[in-house]
Amino acid sequence: MIRPTQSPSTPPETEIPTPLKVSASFCPAEAATPYDAFSWVRRDAVIPSADGPAIFEQPGVEFPEHWSQTAVNIVASKYFFGEQRTAGRENSLRQLVDRVVRTIADWGVADGYLSPEGGEIFYRDLAWLCLDQAAAFNSPVWFNVGLNQAYGVTGDRAVWRWNPEVGAATCDADAYVFPQASACFIQGVQDDMQSIMSLAASEAMLFKYGSGSGTDLSTLRSRRELLSGGGKPSGPLSFMRVYDQVAGVVKSGGKTRRAAKMQSLKVEHPDILDFIQCKAKEEAKARILIEHGGYDADFNGEAYNSVLFQNANLSVRISDAFMKAVEQDAEWRTHWITKPENAGPSYPARDLLRQMAESAWQCGDPGVQYDTTINRWHTCPESGRINASNPCSEYMFLDDSACNLASLNLMRFRCGDGSLDAPRFAAACRLVFLAQEILVDRAGYPTQTIAENSHRFRPLGLGYTNLGSLLMASGLPYDSDSARGTCAAITAILQGAALRTSSEIAAARGAFAGFADNRAAMLAVIDKHAAALDQVQHAPTALLQYAKALWSEVQTAGQRDGYRNAQATVLAPTGTISFFMDCDTTGIEPELALIKTKRLAGGGSLQLVNRTVQQGLTALGYSPPQVDAITQHLHETGCLEGTPELRETDLPAFDCAFPAQPGGRFIAWKAHMAMMAAAQPFLSGAISKTVNLPEDATPDDIADAYVWGWKLGLKSLSIYRDNSKCSQPLSSGTSASPVERPPEPSREHLPDTRRSLTHKFNVAGHEGYLTVGLYPDGRPGELFITMAKEGSTIGGLVDCFGIACSIALQYGVPLDVLSRKFSHVRFEPMGVTSSRETPIAASVVDYIFQWLAKRFPSGYGNGFVETKLADASPTEDDASLTKHDLQQWSGAKMNAGQHGQGKADRSEIAPARELPAFHPRARNADADPVDGTNTAPQIDQEIAKTKGGQPWLVDRIEAAQRSLAEQGKFGRPSADSPSDAPICDRCGSLTVPSGTCYVCRNCGNSLGCS
Repeated sequence: MIRPTQSPSTPPETEIPTPLKVSASFCPAEAATPYDAFSWVRRDAVIPSADGPAIFEQPGVEFPEHWSQTAVNIVASKYFFGEQRTAGRENSLRQLVDRVVRTIADWGVADGYLSPEGGEIFYRDLAWLCLDQAAAFNSPVWFNVGLNQAYGVTGDRAVWRWNPEVGAATCDADAYVFPQASACFIQGVQDDMQSIMSLAASEAMLFKYGSGSGTDLSTLRSRRELLSGGGKPSGPLSFMRVYDQVAGVVKSGGKTRRAAKMQSLKVEHPDILDFIQCKAKEEAKARILIEHGGYDADFNGEAYNSVLFQNANLSVRISDAFMKAVEQDAEWRTHWITKPENAGPSYPARDLLRQMAESAWQCGDPGVQYDTTINRWHTCPESGRINASNPCSEYMFLDDSACNLASLNLMRFRCGDGSLDAPRFAAACRLVFLAQEILVDRAGYPTQTIAENSHRFRPLGLGYTNLGSLLMASGLPYDSDSARGTCAAITAILQGAALRTSSEIAAARGAFAGFADNRAAMLAVIDKHAAALDQVQHAPTALLQYAKALWSEVQTAGQRDGYRNAQATVLAPTGTISFFMDCDTTGIEPELALIKTKRLAGGGSLQLVNRTVQQGLTALGYSPPQVDAITQHLHETGCLEGTPELRETDLPAFDCAFPAQPGGRFIAWKAHMAMMAAAQPFLSGAISKTVNLPEDATPDDIADAYVWGWKLGLKSLSIYRDNSKCSQPLSSGTSASPVERPPEPSREHLPDTRRSLTHKFNVAGHEGYLTVGLYPDGRPGELFITMAKEGSTIGGLVDCFGIACSIALQYGVPLDVLSRKFSHVRFEPMGVTSSRETPIAASVVDYIFQWLAKRFPSGYGNGFVETKLADASPTEDDASLTKHDLQQWSGAKMNAGQHGQGKADRSEIAPARELPAFHPRARNADADPVDGTNTAPQIDQEIAKTKGGQPWLVDRIEAAQRSLAEQGKFGRPSADSPSDAPICDRCGSLTVPSGTCYVCRNCGNSLGCS
């Protein structure tokens, strides 16, 4: 609860504010508009679902040429306003950026932050930063801001806003005129039914407009206490059930993403043990439903939809007193909420911590928030304590408050020599922070208290992303003193630039309304931030010197003018907006994998070495030929270990969050916590980050991590043990009896009469035919591959290869396994194909198995799929072609695989009398649909020139299918996804960690609040 002000009245803002000076720093002066500074292209934005059909399509969208296809797809699908397939829908990034940035700039001028001339400079530079992918606001800004101002959109719902005419919050604003711009909300709840139910309603509205909410439930009396009218209360967990159901049915931002929420309970609450165990118990129920009930293990399936508490992150608020009790192995006593003098249950402190660790070991929850540490760094203690956080744990402030987020892409401020351009980075911080400040009083809020507190305290959340890429590109191991020193210096500059701007605004418009009451406490916290710089070691000298000079200005300006904002910085997960900025890593996270997938403009995708690998190798002094050789080895093997040209001592610079396959190198979990500790002293808020532990970690390891996080001075910690959740394949709970010897292999022959499919293909001018014989249930059981002429070497080889694959299929080897093994195999002929789905192939074998994987998406091959895209070039059958077909396959005595001197015996696969007819008419009937045109595939020319030969192709639909198939059958689907990450509830692809949340790399859907 926020305490009333101690001063007799709120100090008024400056009557005639002085506009801030803004000088052109980013948009080139010669560009007539910021849009003219970039080359623009039209592309089709398409996002496939995991099972093939597109969940989003918008042809001809306009984006800068340097934007990746992934960024195009995600921004067009998530942020473009308007109904799909209508003329009123936004179709260009120009419209989106202009709608948002022009609106903010106009508000800045109207409210006196900027002069008209300064407003135009502000608009040009801020638009340029967004177009250059150097900065991005949180999602609600892109969802909501400017819809009324640009398009005249209005609504029928009134929201709360700050009304300067009456000096109070009023509920008289159209939700589009005063749009919701904050991603992070903290809401309080009181121990009465009206407040409890009001929280459910306000949370629902926040979820609807794309934001997340956190609440500490420690104010609710426990089930062990008494009601004033007699009887027993139900306790916080009963109301958590209500909130969980509300979050489960209200989609965030009006889209399909899940609502984001956080619920916490203080460790002294009598129901703390119930809270700690609640989610683990529900996980056990889900396991039973999946293992014994046959329900789908998908996080969005029936099993998880049938259990509780799946729509919220849970955290225990632990105090220094509790942690000292753990150290001393003392008893921990809880107390009643209504009568604190009444004792509640008591537990050995270590046992309670062990219970937290056991539950987190089983399902990832609860995390911990270090309550005493959080309030030790509190800038406004006279106005109330910090009780809760937003869903991702980076925003921590007073109850009933809100924070709008924005992040900067660190790689966009990297100089040619690998250093960070600190002055340019600080200038961008100032510009974006000013934009965030302008939004505060122009935004709408769900309740009166939140609207008033947002105006009174004005907390903001400026942050950065792509730290992992910056470190790797500089050749710095994530787990190194140099990396931690660099992180500390960068974070200090971020916080210093934001606070310097806040003080500059305070000089022009006045400090935030609650500053006078909290002046001494806030200035003391500022001094603690500055003092922490003296402890930074191993940072680049130039960065550290710049940071210290900047903080000297911050302290001086704060003493003189105060600050406009009670909080300035956080490190958010930046899930979706990292895609907006084409970042390889999110927030403070390291690289996830060294091989990444680039989506192509014409469909399909390329598997490429992460671009930061080459930059890192160059920074470490490797010559261009050595860089080429090392990246080629990475292409071929998937890891760097064993590369002759790479020094063993340089391997740690390329370690990633998940184990490399093969090789097994990865960043130890303690390194993640050490990096968080390097950044934490220079942030107003906290860090959204989940520390991933390996599957073989024990509950004792998790308990040790919780203790270590407290000692490191972290504000919160979320732990996740790989494969701990049940949203993954599970083995049977019963163990089979040992057998004397392995069973004999069993072969399933095809029936004498069977259906078949015939596909004509062309790879780099080499024509061929593929015929697939099918079992009655649609599974492929034999392959006939015909290329070249009879008697040729290649013809004999491909025929023998087809026999080998046929035998494998008939002995039960899943087609999925063969496809993963033989896709991307590289040899001549390679290059452009006749297929528009697969425009480039690394070899004939690569093409064949990509085609098979697309046509038979199920792991064992059943379930033929015909796509809408043309997959074979149109042909006209002539007499010579017909003769070739008939000659090749006629004759009851001829072996199917006969090619000249080498006769491949196919009698065991398909006797001659059973051979499929290779007549042109049959081929035309079975071939995939074509549209009568032979359109050249759209291929990224820059990628096509990649060193090391032709790039190999992975079809975009195949990639999504493989992600789901592997998650369901073979554990970890790729090096950059944990095998039990939740499946995206929008497109069905596997998500990847992003802070304490998850984000989908296929459609950009965030399971958090950024």
